[in-house]
Amino acid sequence: MSSKAFGNFVIRAYLVIFLLFMLLPLVVMGGAALNDSRMPSVYPWVGFTGQWFSDLWNDQVMWGAIRNTLIVAVCVVGISVPIGTAGAILLNSVKPNVRSFIYGFMVAPILTPGAVIGISTLLFWNNFHVSAGLHLSVLGQVSFIAAYVMLLVLARLQSFDPGLEEAALDLGANHGQVMRRILIPHLYPAIGAGALIAFFQSVENYNITLFTRGNSQTLTVYVGSKIRSGITPTINALALIFIVLTVIAAITYEILRRREQARQALIKIEDE
Repeated sequence: MSSKAFGNFVIRAYLVIFLLFMLLPLVVMGGAALNDSRMPSVYPWVGFTGQWFSDLWNDQVMWGAIRNTLIVAVCVVGISVPIGTAGAILLNSVKPNVRSFIYGFMVAPILTPGAVIGISTLLFWNNFHVSAGLHLSVLGQVSFIAAYVMLLVLARLQSFDPGLEEAALDLGANHGQVMRRILIPHLYPAIGAGALIAFFQSVENYNITLFTRGNSQTLTVYVGSKIRSGITPTINALALIFIVLTVIAAITYEILRRREQARQALIKIEDE
């Protein structure tokens, strides 16, 4: 076997092992949601059942936790996106010698453990007699999720031509019009990506929410409590639903992307 053939074999073997490592746990978790066994497992296989989906539908505590999780996530997106976008624009406009200091200050929350942020948020607002609850979960999550949005928008700003702003100002536009009609439209892809990341980061957040939620229940905290008290395949049923929705969303996005590519290619051919 030549060195090139051996290298191709190693790469393919690595890809297979990597895909198995990533996908096999999801397959096992999804299979457990369909196994007629009280323990969340696929072995021994007892038989197919839809009981766990029925139990999930009737679990009012979990539905309340999902509702709270979605409320928190929407609020986090609504606050993180404007703050992160504004932070990126500010950072892009300051002098280079000041930019490094501000950049490090803004991204520091990403490197801070979630438990530290959660405890700090609780203690800080307790000084102002603000009790724990979902509102503190929102504030605690925003303190680090806004940094993710800022990084995405800042990367998008690197491809922005400042000459467009200068030209618009020379033609009589004010700074507000330049922001609304030139800068923000250029940042739409990064803002959209930042909103998605902020939403999913909020949904899966555990440490900050655990310390700041008060008596309210969120999905990650509820699942964590179920694991401690005795998990049932109901959690696997919920996970399988999330997996299916994610796959459908990914396929839909890819179909829309290819259609858009085909449309752009057709427009280019017609122009020529």
